[in-house]
Parts: sequence; structure tokens; C-alpha cells
Amino acid sequence: MSCIETVPHSTESSGSVSAQIARHCLLTRTRQIARVLTALYDEALRPLGISSSQLSLLVLVAEFGPVSRAALGRKNHHDRTTLTRNLQPLIAHGWVADGQPGGDGRSRALSVTQAGRALLHTAGPAWSTAQQRAASVLGLEGASALMNIAADLPSATV
Repeated sequence: MSCIETVPHSTESSGSVSAQIARHCLLTRTRQIARVLTALYDEALRPLGISSSQLSLLVLVAEFGPVSRAALGRKNHHDRTTLTRNLQPLIAHGWVADGQPGGDGRSRALSVTQAGRALLHTAGPAWSTAQQRAASVLGLEGASALMNIAADLPSATV
């Protein structure tokens, strides 16, 4: 049986549905990988007072800012509630500025502050250490496959 095979309609010969899912679920495996990698990056970044998810958002705002929350959410496949929750600490620490309302009176462009740029500079070595550890865990082939999969994901339409 292939590692990505779907659950058969009849489970009599192949075990229970839960057993099939436990052995073959892509989502479960992806989430396990994400938790392991998140822990590696969080450990490296902890002394700087920023989490891996916060650093990811800070990097996106630095690369694409000034950027609206909607555009940032689409770029990172975040829903509005999760994005707002993850942005709050960045704004509270003064790493990201929440700009003035735009012409529509609602959207406010996010941009990285000087403090945020300084943090990015300081975080570089910690990120590099975590990146090396993550690449070691995944192996060259796994790391390459993960980057290729991410590059091929469809754009979010939220």
C-alpha cells in the first residue's frame, strides 16, 4: 500500500478507518513535522523574545510592506482572526507599525519599524542556527522537497 493511498471504501481487509488514517494521513504527518520544526526555531529565537510565527510575520511585513492585513493574510495563508492575534505582539513590542487608515477608511498599512529591523538583524544568527538544525532533521532531500511544495502552493484567495 502506498504511503499516500486513500482510505478504501471497505475496511474489512485493511483494518479500521482510524488505523488507515493514523498510518496514511498527510495532514497528521505535516502537522507533526510543523511542530518539530516550530520547536527548533522557537528554541533558537526564545532569547530574543520572539516566536517563530512572529518572526515569519515580521519578515513578510519587512519584505512586502507597507502591506495591508488582507494582503499579508493572503501571502501567508492566514485567516483574519489568526493574523490579528499573531500581529498583536509585534505591534505591542513596537516591531511593526499599524499605519493610518487608507482611503477607504478601513485598511491600515503595516510596516516594520526601526526596532523591528534591528530585531531582524539580531535574529539572523539564531534563525541560521535553527535553519541548519531543521535541514539536518529533514535531510537534504526532505528540505528541498518541502521548499518545492511550498513554492507550488496555490495563492490564497481569502
